[in-house]
Amino acid sequence: MYNPFSLSGKRILVTGASSGIGRAVAIECSKMGAAVILTARNEERLQETLQQLEGDGHRYIAADLTNADALKQLAEAAGEVDGVVFAAGVSALKPIQAVTEKDIESVFATNYTAAVMLTKVLAKQKRITKQGSLVYIASISGNGNTATGLSTYGSSKAALSAFVKYAAVELSGKQIRCNTISPGRIETAFLQNGTMNAEDIQRDMERYPLRRYGRAEEVAQAAVYLLSDATQWVTGTELKIDGGRTLV
Repeated sequence: MYNPFSLSGKRILVTGASSGIGRAVAIECSKMGAAVILTARNEERLQETLQQLEGDGHRYIAADLTNADALKQLAEAAGEVDGVVFAAGVSALKPIQAVTEKDIESVFATNYTAAVMLTKVLAKQKRITKQGSLVYIASISGNGNTATGLSTYGSSKAALSAFVKYAAVELSGKQIRCNTISPGRIETAFLQNGTMNAEDIQRDMERYPLRRYGRAEEVAQAAVYLLSDATQWVTGTELKIDGGRTLV
């Protein structure tokens, strides 16, 4: 049966695949028939993700995406890919008065620079197939949904969203699509870092029109959509997955 959302026969590289949204993306891609290449720094957790994938042909490549040599080696080891999901990211919660240059460098290195440089390396090495799809996980924190303590994180995601628009134009000649997914707050391990107690979470959740946070698999399913042939005429766009949070 014809399914425009199928990823059968496609090879998809997923960064940040050791946990959270990245892991969910890898799992959903495998369910849709893709051969998935996982990458992240933590090899043990990559193995855990690998065990949760459906089908055959999957593998992982442990790599530090903030290291230039590691990026080149990753691109060479991955080979030709039909799609990439840039899900690697770090959070940071500090008021502006406490932010240091080291904080900025660390957050931007993972959330922005790594994605930009991996895009460059993959394009330069011609690793992305014609009509390939690049999907970048940004955040509504980068497009006006401000909150105290998230200036560095939000700024890094805003920079990423801006970059994707330029990439969409520059790579269009090769029929490569570049799109952004901007989630609201997602139920991942970040919620367990102690910065919010149960009352804080409930109060924040009430600010979402749908009265709940998102699930990682809901973001992953949006990534599948953008990776699929159903979106061959979609590029340079931002897909918000936020339960209506940016409406209020």
